[in-house]
This record gives sequence, structure tokens and C-alpha cells, in this order.
Amino acid sequence: MSTIMIVEDDPKINQLLQNQLEKYGYHTVNVEHFDRVMEVFKEIRPDLVLLDVNLPKFDGFYWCRQMRQESNCPILFISARDSKMDQVMALENGADDYITKPFDYDVVMAKIRSQLRRAYGLYAPQEGERTVEVAGLKLFLERMELMMHESKVELSKKEALLLEALMNQYPRVVSRERLLEKLWDEQFVDENTLNVYITRVRGKLKDMGLEGAVETVRGSGYRLRAVWEDGQ
Repeated sequence: MSTIMIVEDDPKINQLLQNQLEKYGYHTVNVEHFDRVMEVFKEIRPDLVLLDVNLPKFDGFYWCRQMRQESNCPILFISARDSKMDQVMALENGADDYITKPFDYDVVMAKIRSQLRRAYGLYAPQEGERTVEVAGLKLFLERMELMMHESKVELSKKEALLLEALMNQYPRVVSRERLLEKLWDEQFVDENTLNVYITRVRGKLKDMGLEGAVETVRGSGYRLRAVWEDGQ
């Protein structure tokens, strides 16, 4: 049974969506406190998200970006805002589709089934799980997990992308520019944001007993060091 997370602040639409989804055998989870969207998302790990644009606290574009750092699950916007710019912004921020209100529930259900098939079913990629390994340190990209022997930590999507770049280039240096491009494509971000993720990755490695595994190369970038292998 697929789990659908509904992030919609209109109680009437929320209930109608829930009734329709449950009629077709889906398990639904409604967000009730809109400052806890990511807490619910991480807790239930939904198979698909229905997300409104106009929400209390932060808008749907913000939450979509946050979700994309954690998961590749399908995200469908459902919104009364029907401008081309809103639809472009939704897709640019990581959404898979944009449905304008008032909508036909049969169309919504068809789009949900289509996205679930593409992500997990008939049309989902069938290749084996992508992994990267350096001297026994193994990164599982789809699971966003890092393992070394019996030690394991969970990663965010950005942390996994950063480690993937460092591990693929091991033992060479990866420039800050290359890391910024890989993690944020062509979006403009402050370089301090990269520093934050480097610190987070170092923290995850330290939790595994691999302190010092990410080395700063002044004026160039960063590189992975197999400190667990060379004893340094």
C-alpha cells in the first residue's frame, strides 16, 4: 500500500483528497501543523506528496526544496495559482507535476498512479542499486546511507551527492566550484552553504570513527583521505 502525504491547509479539499485516495486503497497522512512538515516527511517517508503552494509559515516551493534534499519521491503540486510562473517555479524547485484547482479527481488519481508507476512500478528503472566504494567505505546512493563494516549513518541528499563527488575523484582534489555545481546545479548559493555541508559530512564520518577523512586543500577544494586505511 503506497503512502501519500497531503500538505494542504484547506480542510475541505484535504478531506476530499483523503477520501478519494483511500477509496483506491492508498494510505494517507495529512499534515496538521505546518511548522512540522519536514518532521512528518522524515518520519513517514511517503511514496508521493501532494503539496499546496499557499501554506502557513512557508510556501510549498520552500517545502519542495527541503524534501528534495531528503528524497526523490514524486511531488505533485495542487494549487489555485495557475500562472505560468508558478508552474515553472514548482518544476524548477523539484516538483514532478503541477495540477491547478478546481481539479477533476479522476485526473488527479491518474496522475498519482502514473507517478507511482514511474517511480516504483512498471516504468521504474530496473538497474541495480548505485553504489560507490573507496577502501571498504561504501555509499548507497538510492538509500542515502554510508557504511563501513558494521558502522552505518544516514545522509541527506546533498550530503550523499557531496560524498559521491569526493569518492568518485578519490584520491584527487575536487574543487569548490565542482562541488557547488554538483550540489546546486546552476542555482546561485552562498559559498558558506557548501561549508555547512562539508561540516555535516565530516560530522557523519566522525560518528563512524573516520575523523579527518575529508581534507581541505587550501586554494583548491577538498579531497577524501582513507585515514582508516593508512592509520593517519
